[in-house]
Amino acid sequence: MSKKQKTKINYNKWGYYFVAPFIIVYVVFSLIPLLSTFYYSFFEYYYAQGGFVKVGPNFNGFANYVKLFSQGLFMKYLGNTVIIWIMGFAPQLIISLLMALWFTSFRLKLKGTTFFKTIMYMPNLVMAAAFSMLFLQLFSNTGGITTLLMDQGIIPETFSFVDKVWPTRALIAAMNFLMWFGNTTILLMAGIMGIDDSLIESASVDGANSFQVFSKIILPLLKPILLFVLVTSLVGGIQMYDIPFVFTRGTGGPQGGSQTVMMYISGLLRTSKQYDMAGTASVVLFLITSVVSVGFFFIFNREEIADYREEKRRKKELNI
Repeated sequence: MSKKQKTKINYNKWGYYFVAPFIIVYVVFSLIPLLSTFYYSFFEYYYAQGGFVKVGPNFNGFANYVKLFSQGLFMKYLGNTVIIWIMGFAPQLIISLLMALWFTSFRLKLKGTTFFKTIMYMPNLVMAAAFSMLFLQLFSNTGGITTLLMDQGIIPETFSFVDKVWPTRALIAAMNFLMWFGNTTILLMAGIMGIDDSLIESASVDGANSFQVFSKIILPLLKPILLFVLVTSLVGGIQMYDIPFVFTRGTGGPQGGSQTVMMYISGLLRTSKQYDMAGTASVVLFLITSVVSVGFFFIFNREEIADYREEKRRKKELNI
């Protein structure tokens, strides 16, 4: 070995040094608590007699999971969460996609896009609790918007936004929409701007209309960004807590129709000190979110997966 080869410095190790802080923080604050939650979900562990007597941890197998599903509350509150998420995410995705197309269109060439992007993103900077308090003041029985609608005869004087199930859900979904549609719009704009303009221009020259350009070129190339938006929105929606908690004052709204699954888990921890059931509910929620996210991945990439399997099959046949 020459002297030059001996003195050669390997810089690959510096990559590990820079990644190490993230790995350490992730292991300590995310991975270990996650594994601990899985572990204690198989144990009986709670505080009885007003939180003064500790019971457990005593191993009880799958008894916590049987109890969780037999009570029925978890699935009820999970259903509430999914309904509110869909009510907020569906219009959010449609409007964000429409605005992203407008702001990135080379035909329209809209001016002041930077200003509008800033305005759209600003609600995302407001604390969710503050947003909830604002809506609660506006739509309460004596709130400004409620009083205005009654004075105009749009709603009857006996109507109450905060005392009915679906109006309460709609207001929570509207708050989620207002807080996050700007962020979704910017993500979709970034995805559209990453598409080669020559593809769109060539399709337009060949006689394709706007809908054909969108459905045949833009939408297929946006699948990675759409998948990212869908999964991150799903995770955020499943973890919905602060907005419904503040807006319903922790009660879950009329008939518990706005009680989310995270409010249920928080209640198990804060009120009844049932650490075993809270951990079990968290594990089930994690598994459901993971399965649905993986399902979305396969749905969005089914064509690529089919092509990969076909190519793998052909290679196998050629080797034979």
